[in-house]
Amino acid sequence: MNINLTLIGQSITFLFFVWFCWKFVWPPLLGVMKEREQKIADGLADAEHAQKDLELAKRKAAEQLKEAKDQANEIIDGANKRANQIIDEAKQAAHSEGDRLKAAAKAEIDQEVNRAKEQLRSRVADLSVQGAEKILAVNIDAKAHDDLIDKLAAEL
Repeated sequence: MNINLTLIGQSITFLFFVWFCWKFVWPPLLGVMKEREQKIADGLADAEHAQKDLELAKRKAAEQLKEAKDQANEIIDGANKRANQIIDEAKQAAHSEGDRLKAAAKAEIDQEVNRAKEQLRSRVADLSVQGAEKILAVNIDAKAHDDLIDKLAAEL
């Protein structure tokens, strides 16, 4: 009988223990487990959201980098075009300056040639008068015969 009474006492105690655990221990444990499960789920959701945000940020950064490179290329192309334009303008200015210098030099040369011709004409006229004096052995007045000397100089 002791075995049966002990077994029944142990069974009653066990049932009381199960009821006590079910009533007082198990609900807080379930609450803690649900809370922990919720924290884990929230953490995973936050991690997934952060992952999406990271991917979005990477895409935006890549787009901004691409835009910056495109803008840099546009700026470089513009600078190269402007540099070529400046070079062309400088070439044109140099050509026009060279043409102007050539024209000025030609005008100066023409003036020098005209001066030399005038000097030569006057010298030829003087020599003609001297030659005529020697031939005629008479002194010819250059002032009196200017018209004749001018005609002679024009023919030469």
